[in-house]
Amino acid sequence: MSKIRKLKGLSFLVYGLGLTGLSVIKFFKKNKIKNFKIWDDKKKKIFKNYAAKNLTQILSQVDYIVLSPGISLIKNKKLRKFKHKIITDIDLFYLTKNKSKTIVVTGTNGKSTTCKLLAHILKKNKFKVSLGGNIGNPILNAGKVENKYVVIEASSFQLSHSNFICPDYAFFLNLTNDHLDWHGSRNNYIESKFKIFRLQTKNDIAIINSKLKKNFTRKKFSSRLIIPKKKDYTKIKSKIINKYLISDINDENMSFVFAFAKLLGIKERRLISSINSFKGLPHRFELFLKKNDITFINDSKATSFKSAQLALSSINNIYWILGGQPKIGDKIKLGKLKENIIKCYIIGKNINFFKNQIKGKINFSITRNLSNSIIKILKDIKIQKKINKTILLSPAAASFDQFTNFEKRGEKFKFLCKKYVRKFV
Repeated sequence: MSKIRKLKGLSFLVYGLGLTGLSVIKFFKKNKIKNFKIWDDKKKKIFKNYAAKNLTQILSQVDYIVLSPGISLIKNKKLRKFKHKIITDIDLFYLTKNKSKTIVVTGTNGKSTTCKLLAHILKKNKFKVSLGGNIGNPILNAGKVENKYVVIEASSFQLSHSNFICPDYAFFLNLTNDHLDWHGSRNNYIESKFKIFRLQTKNDIAIINSKLKKNFTRKKFSSRLIIPKKKDYTKIKSKIINKYLISDINDENMSFVFAFAKLLGIKERRLISSINSFKGLPHRFELFLKKNDITFINDSKATSFKSAQLALSSINNIYWILGGQPKIGDKIKLGKLKENIIKCYIIGKNINFFKNQIKGKINFSITRNLSNSIIKILKDIKIQKKINKTILLSPAAASFDQFTNFEKRGEKFKFLCKKYVRKFV
């Protein structure tokens, strides 16, 4: 019996109609899987023919609930009772997977850039490749071609709900506290990440951060373990001329890419050429403007202090825009980073939180929004004699108090910088 035919004999509820939910519906229709219903707590007027009328009843009746990644079981008691039925779009991908090799990447920081770079390197070296997952293109929309590589970015949300994910290559880049309100505890967050290795066999490969080795060993996973060494990558780093990747903040994740390229037998010359032709993702330490001796960097994706710390440690003479919706348990510990920061500008609706974190440590102004911040910075710069100054948006907080997402925040920042630089510089 084919994999699709097996699914046709099952019943599903698609819960959540964001990008992921819509991709699942498209997948079901394309493969003529008809026994499914849909539910969204807010969008109740679309796909009326498939809409579930009684949620409690349908939850108990269906074989599987395909849950959108943003929905937390901590906050949804009704769903929690049916946890054993919950799967994800990534599970559907694996349940119908062909002979493609899969590379699944997780970690707190740098997942998207690492995924895009891996796909870029594979493509440049004549491998067939597709890219999907949390990077913005649901995996069921990524398409399937026999005998190729599929690169999948997996968030802790997706992994928490997944039950059939089994990568040929599983990357665990790094781990810091994040999304603790969604997971309920640090332990739940960590456990969700380690699900990436659970179904791997001795023929599969786990590539992990050295700090995670003890956790991996303790859980007695079956896969072959590889721990990348930064020093191996730094041997070729002098040959990297890509301004997006040359910063020290990328070295750790680049060591994963280097280790993977060696596994595939990609020659060093070809690897360096591929890396140098890579164009980075926006909002991740994105150097988008330079005017006189002022560099403008959009790091809006830095939604925790740990991720902002990477940017703060790699440049000097920083005018730092900070603030937004803080993550639970996050703390700003500047230490020697103070030496890199000229002044901080606090935005958002949680002023007191950030003020209390940095008060007495660095000079700051309360500017409340991006527009005020940029105007104030450009005025302050005029009286600052230091050369090679950097205006950095690396908020160390989520964007939801003022923006719908970090992308909107980053785009607004870039627009305002280009607008005001003509007036003040």
